[in-house]
Amino acid sequence: MLDLPEPDILYAALIRRDPAYEGRAIVGVKTTGIYCRLTCPSRKPRPENCLWFADPASARAAGFRACRRCHPDGSHAEGFVKLLVRTLQDEPARRWREADLVEMGLDPSTVRRAFQRHYGQSFLQMARAARVKGAMDSLMKGERMIEAQLEAGFESASGFRAAFSRLFGHAPHELRGQGGLRADWIETPLGGMIAITDDQALHLLEFTDRKALPDGLRKLSSMVGGRIGLGRNGVTDQVERELAAYFKGNGPTFSVPVALHGTAFQRQVWQELQRIPAGTTLSYGDLARKIGNPNAVRAVARTNATNRVALVVPCHRVIGADGSMTGYAGGLWRKRRLIEAERAYADGT
Repeated sequence: MLDLPEPDILYAALIRRDPAYEGRAIVGVKTTGIYCRLTCPSRKPRPENCLWFADPASARAAGFRACRRCHPDGSHAEGFVKLLVRTLQDEPARRWREADLVEMGLDPSTVRRAFQRHYGQSFLQMARAARVKGAMDSLMKGERMIEAQLEAGFESASGFRAAFSRLFGHAPHELRGQGGLRADWIETPLGGMIAITDDQALHLLEFTDRKALPDGLRKLSSMVGGRIGLGRNGVTDQVERELAAYFKGNGPTFSVPVALHGTAFQRQVWQELQRIPAGTTLSYGDLARKIGNPNAVRAVARTNATNRVALVVPCHRVIGADGSMTGYAGGLWRKRRLIEAERAYADGT
């Protein structure tokens, strides 16, 4: 589902030099035989002279050569970004420092900006999250706290507790019990997500880098009397399967049951969000009218922002009345990619 957007979308991004497409698309210019980043300062070609590629290697294979102004090979995800992601996958417990990047011949500030463009967070933040995930996996296997801490590359117990608490809103030992709700990590093409489920429903689904995630987990824990433990169940498995189908482009809807924690008004808004088909967007005003309360636009916007079940309750499909990409807690870069990718569902492709 996250393949290249339609050519007209890419051309519009080229004209406005949209940095959101860094690492996602390359333009080849037929009249010059050159390929460029979409942010290249060079004069823009006519749309009929453009060919679109996912990466520099594809452009080179088609006979184009790299632009000397924007250097698409040097700063593209084909280079150090992919290398670092691959290294992180091979060594998830490694404790990365900026000095490690310098030893690899990389500038930490350049790496930080590139990862922010591609993933909405720095490489060091991604590395820390990978270590926490490793610790979470160890705890779920029944390993002792100190073993999980050391296997995840945390030198001190206090650092381990702090990193875990930043993500989950609780210290690791508070999630060890057999709670009624289970927390597990699900990987997606747009980053890791935390799923909270019980045997009947999905209660929370958030990207791990969302700043409000710890607070959301604390509130949910309070609502259920602190009964959240690490682990998964059949509902978690269903969420993971449906997310995989969604991102592969063959699962536009989710059937997993959802427990919506909020007021009657909030639940009404969230339920209406679930009725928005993939490939369709609404404004906040449209949403207010659909629930029969056209004057509640601001309340609808606030409720949209407090949604704790990302993707399954698709708050990313709500945009500004002028068509602009308004705030999204999961990051505007994700919102753009989701809306663009979902056009394939609307087109039936």
